[in-house]
Amino acid sequence: MSRLSGLTVKALRYYERVGLIQPAAVDPATGFRYYRRDQVGSARLTCRLRSIDVPLDDVRRCLEDPGCLNEVLLTHRRRLETRATRIAGDLHELTHLLTDELEMTMTATPPSEDVLPAEDERRLAARLFNGVWDLLETEDRSPEDDDRMLHMAHASRHHWGQVGTPTHLARGEWQCSRVYAALRRPEPCLHHAQRVLDICEAERIDAFDFAFAYEALARGHAIAGDLETARVMTERALTAGEKITDDEERKLLLSDLETIPGQVRFW
Repeated sequence: MSRLSGLTVKALRYYERVGLIQPAAVDPATGFRYYRRDQVGSARLTCRLRSIDVPLDDVRRCLEDPGCLNEVLLTHRRRLETRATRIAGDLHELTHLLTDELEMTMTATPPSEDVLPAEDERRLAARLFNGVWDLLETEDRSPEDDDRMLHMAHASRHHWGQVGTPTHLARGEWQCSRVYAALRRPEPCLHHAQRVLDICEAERIDAFDFAFAYEALARGHAIAGDLETARVMTERALTAGEKITDDEERKLLLSDLETIPGQVRFW
């Protein structure tokens, strides 16, 4: 059974203990477990689902009702996408902390006579930006959460437009594009992705943001179902990424590209 299913003997014993795959018979003298051949299919399915970290309760549902398999897989895909977004968010934040933005955050500037002092506006933009990442990382967002996430992304971009550098503007547009991608809305996703590219070209921003402009375009075309164009944009992102001198930033790009729906890794 272990050889046919791909499950280890230890895993088969565990799944018997939790009531997932029960042997057809157990020798009372030796404790040896016997399985029927028609149980191999269920064991193979269990092996494949657990290999991609599908929760045990969901595996049980699929074994009891094979008709729910597609629903379980779609739910788990959203779960993994959220997890990937959370990791990407942590990596983005780490990248920012390694730049002079940390020094900017820690440096106090005297308030101006504006209605909203520039430093306050900068902090608000950053707080909204980080709040959007928190919502992107939330696995069970409600429709209200989605609305709040979208409005926060646009608000962050607005405040960066008041006090930020061209790099802030590009990253604000990039986040708007990512939010629309998470909401599976390709048209505005592509609009903001193109804005990232336009800003990078106009302001001659460095390779890191240039590469992520193409990453955003690739993601937008992928969720629109245009996988061929998505592949072209992915190739452009990789080409732009070759100019990134920092190893961690280059790894961040590659890890983000791997989360684009429907893409086959070819690097």
